[in-house]
Amino acid sequence: MMDVNEIREYLPHRYPFLLVDRVLELEKGTSIVAIKNVTVNEPFFNGHFPDHPVMPGVLIVEAMAQAAGILGFKTMDKKPQDGSIYYFVGADNLRFKRPVVPGDQLKLEAKVLSERRGIWKFEVRATVDGDTVSSATILCADRKV
Repeated sequence: MMDVNEIREYLPHRYPFLLVDRVLELEKGTSIVAIKNVTVNEPFFNGHFPDHPVMPGVLIVEAMAQAAGILGFKTMDKKPQDGSIYYFVGADNLRFKRPVVPGDQLKLEAKVLSERRGIWKFEVRATVDGDTVSSATILCADRKV
């Protein structure tokens, strides 16, 4: 549904911090399904960990938040170039179930729970091959730049 070129219109992130490669499904105001292909040449694997590469949990959370950000921007019909930015402002009930390693494809899912005065609440989940690797409830804030 969205390739990386269109994703770059809705997220201000760039390499090496753009963590969404493709959007598979998006229903404005409701949900998104996106993917992140995890490859051995990701820069964080050089130090985390050289002999046992594992994707840092904070980056899994960031990938889920980026997918939620795309959903929020598309729902509001806004883009960063319009002077709007989406800040990740909190996480509740964050859980990690298993490590993410090179070769995995993260499926990122976000569902809108609520929106009030520019504060969005999402239920997010990341899976690999149908198995949950991480889940949380996150908050994002839409602000003017």
